[in-house]
Amino acid sequence: MGRGLKYDIPGEDWRRSVDEIAGSGWVPLFEGDLEASAPIVVEIGFGRGEFLLELAAKHPDTGFVGVEVSFKRVLKLARRLARSGLRNVRLVEARGQVFVAQSCPRTSVDAFWINFSDPWPKDRHAGRRIFQPAFVADLARALRPGGVVHVATDDVPYALEIAGRLEAEPGLANRFAPDRFRDEVPGRIRTAYEESWLAQGRPLHFFEYEWNEKAGQQR
Repeated sequence: MGRGLKYDIPGEDWRRSVDEIAGSGWVPLFEGDLEASAPIVVEIGFGRGEFLLELAAKHPDTGFVGVEVSFKRVLKLARRLARSGLRNVRLVEARGQVFVAQSCPRTSVDAFWINFSDPWPKDRHAGRRIFQPAFVADLARALRPGGVVHVATDDVPYALEIAGRLEAEPGLANRFAPDRFRDEVPGRIRTAYEESWLAQGRPLHFFEYEWNEKAGQQR
């Protein structure tokens, strides 16, 4: 018999709701822990959460918002976060598309991280993939000048689809051009899944798209 899910939070509970953030913005979210001018970084689909916590530990003056659709994963990371002592992370249980559309004010986010989102490989599930045109447009809208969208996938067909979606968005510019993506990024934090896939020899694809200044006046 597996261990039961523990619901108690051994310390501060840093979970927040989509509506709470949509109604107040970033400054009240981190009030008392960060400066009002602190950079904001959003990770969509944080999985086990090791990437988010390591990134937050390395950048204590930046506000990090982790978004995950799984209640169980959000709860488990909330417990870990409470024990970690980190005060610059907030967690949200939500679909990434909904969060970006409803809770990310225009020109307010310094970076998005989307690591190894579900490729939904069957054609009949294509509509469930997160990289739809509306989602990519919402990412571009939410970026501050100089902001960056970081994306990673291990799925070859999905990598090509993501490349097409990102290239089609006028509000974004490819930092890796003329390459559509790269197979490694020096200094990048690796997740446990990423380490496993590398050991298996699976191809990895990394994208970096920044706010497109030339399209800025259209936002």
